[in-house]
Amino acid sequence: MRSIKWPKHSFMILAIIATWIKTVIVYHTSFEMKIENAMQQFILFINPLSFLLFTYGLALFFKSPKARNRYLITVSIILSIVLYGNVAFYRFYNDFITLPVLFQTSNFSDLGTSVAAIIEPWDVLYFVDVLILILANKFIPKMKNSFKVNVEFRRAFFVLAIAMSFLNLGLAETERPQLLTRSFDRELLVKNIGTYNYHLYDIYIQTKSSAQRALADGSELVEVNNYVRSNQAAVNPEMFGKYKGRNLIVVSMESLQNFVINNDMNGHEVTPFLNSLTKDKDTYYFSNFYHQTGLGKTSDSEFIVENSLFGLGRGAVFFTHGGNTYNSMAERLGENGYFTNVMHPNNKSFWNRDIMYQSLKINKFYDIDSYTVEEGQAVNWGMKDTPFLEQSAALMKDMPQPFYSRLITLTNHYPFTLDPEDIMIPEYDSNSGTLNRYFQTVRYMDEALKDFFQQLKDQGVYDNSIIVMYGDHYGISENHNKAMAQYLGKEQITPFDNALLQEVPLFIHIPGSDDGKEMTEMAGQMDLRPTILHLLGIETSKDMQMGADLFSPEHENFVVFRDGRFITDKYVYAGEACYDKSTGEEIDGEPCQPYADRATMELENSDAIINGDLLRFYDEKTGNLKQESVK
Repeated sequence: MRSIKWPKHSFMILAIIATWIKTVIVYHTSFEMKIENAMQQFILFINPLSFLLFTYGLALFFKSPKARNRYLITVSIILSIVLYGNVAFYRFYNDFITLPVLFQTSNFSDLGTSVAAIIEPWDVLYFVDVLILILANKFIPKMKNSFKVNVEFRRAFFVLAIAMSFLNLGLAETERPQLLTRSFDRELLVKNIGTYNYHLYDIYIQTKSSAQRALADGSELVEVNNYVRSNQAAVNPEMFGKYKGRNLIVVSMESLQNFVINNDMNGHEVTPFLNSLTKDKDTYYFSNFYHQTGLGKTSDSEFIVENSLFGLGRGAVFFTHGGNTYNSMAERLGENGYFTNVMHPNNKSFWNRDIMYQSLKINKFYDIDSYTVEEGQAVNWGMKDTPFLEQSAALMKDMPQPFYSRLITLTNHYPFTLDPEDIMIPEYDSNSGTLNRYFQTVRYMDEALKDFFQQLKDQGVYDNSIIVMYGDHYGISENHNKAMAQYLGKEQITPFDNALLQEVPLFIHIPGSDDGKEMTEMAGQMDLRPTILHLLGIETSKDMQMGADLFSPEHENFVVFRDGRFITDKYVYAGEACYDKSTGEEIDGEPCQPYADRATMELENSDAIINGDLLRFYDEKTGNLKQESVK
């Protein structure tokens, strides 16, 4: 039988083609990227190639065939790990991993069943190209042949790689102008330049961010300050200081979206207690309130509420900029005599909270060591909500008053599992186990919050407090759109629908106020800081904040998401399209453009403050740059 005559560079070509084909298949099977035309499909097809040509092409510099093949197999393993890491991350966050997230290793030990729920048995197929290379190297002797690499061939090979890079970037820029300068949406980057090039770009952005701080001198703050002042909303004189001196209790309701409020699941009321608050005479219920978090999720919501700034688009500010100077809500309250604290029954280092809380000027962190976790009271992420909230109310009884306590619940967290004794309603009946269980954990949290209100009354701290409760981020990602469409009675979930599903509940409960009502203003987490401080009579006109008082007559119906999407009372911008909010129909993009430009400016201004650590140059008492920062 005649043996096959393999070309000189067969093993390298095999490595490139195997990883290329696998990557393209993964794009279509593991990520939900919206492809609108043939050009986008072609870009998606070619975008892994330039990186693979460069990376695998380095094998041409190896003289030893053994070292050459070993290099190719090693690169294949590394790229498979990178690709699979994105797949696993996408299953949970519906987003692509970033460099800062990779360094959040202190969180990994606490992930537990969340990680177990993400991994599937067939995930070994993501490494099939590695297996192909190992087998080819072992059983095809010609693949190991020694040969001298022709310099002309090597030069031509890298010219081809460069040409592919320019072709990819040129087509991407045509399809999406200013792709690399307005990079708030990671899906757009992956769709246009590919997973591997996206990670190179992410490294560049992270390096640039580090350099920004080193080179910043405060002059950048002038433009940001001008923008903030020009968009500032005046206080409402009837509400400003109306509840001065009251304790402040802020509850972050884990993964709670607004679609469960005043809704049932197969005849079962999901949130009876929270539903009652929407009609309570002492409660302001904001029914058009949105989370504005990014990859930092709960920690992002903490950051936003404390600072009225966006989190970063590449990772959690709590990790990347934990040592920055901030002018947090906790700091302002502390300056006005409040004992400030956070209560969260988890390890103090999770999300780098022990470091970040010092930067936020929080007096005390009641972490897991502050609680007694008895048998049956633990959940994967810490402590069940009912005993946590009960013990927290008891701790408040002995706090110096006035106090500011921010509580972070845990039970309603992915993968949304409960012990049998905590289940109050049956599962839903969709094709998504995640959504099916979600209603049960939400019901549990609702009951825990009801008990918490009673505990506050029993401990004697209820009447003299303001209780703010908000959803911290989404619980059900776009990966479960089919199940969500079933629950909502829709044929499908469009980008328009998904934007609206980022709505989370906000309750401002003020015992004895007797003027509660539903508030329909478009609002976001950015607005909480000025709203709360104004209710307590603390002026914020010189603070560097992006949000606006929700009770101000000048509050604008405009909410920007971390990824550049936005919602107004008339328009929704999502999935690179402009929609009429009243009909959900896609319209010409011209009405959205002014808002899109402003959304970009807000995100860039917030990023500039964080990346340059600009607040170290700012005097919040005068509203001016510190003299030593002016060069």
